Amino acid sequence: MYPPELVKPMREDLTNIGFSELFTEEEVNQALQKEGTTLVVVNSVCGCAAANARPGARMSLQNAKKPDNLVTVFAGVDREAVDAARAQMVPFPPSSPSMALFKNGELVHMLERHHIEGRPADMIAENLKGAYDEHC
Repeated sequence: MYPPELVKPMREDLTNIGFSELFTEEEVNQALQKEGTTLVVVNSVCGCAAANARPGARMSLQNAKKPDNLVTVFAGVDREAVDAARAQMVPFPPSSPSMALFKNGELVHMLERHHIEGRPADMIAENLKGAYDEHC
């Protein structure tokens, strides 16, 4: 587990742009069953989260179509919520950072760590925008 003061600014990278943090299995299950579309970002302390994932998520929201709900869980910190979110992302193996788009409770798009690491934020944003255009 990482100390709260370490992850606070990383959390705020997403909460400051409208993401809601989820901490429990119940919160995750409620969020993913909402009608409409929900983007889940599995946040992380790793460098690719800061350089690529969080900026990519932010840039993706500059699109005509956007998810109805934005939520985040933090790997290595919020274990219960992360485990619950990952359980809904099967058959994809656990990875962080990662991003998943759900529509009416169904997983419709997934970005695993290997889709994020080493790719620029704008490329990640374009991938997400394509998913928004199709599903939102």
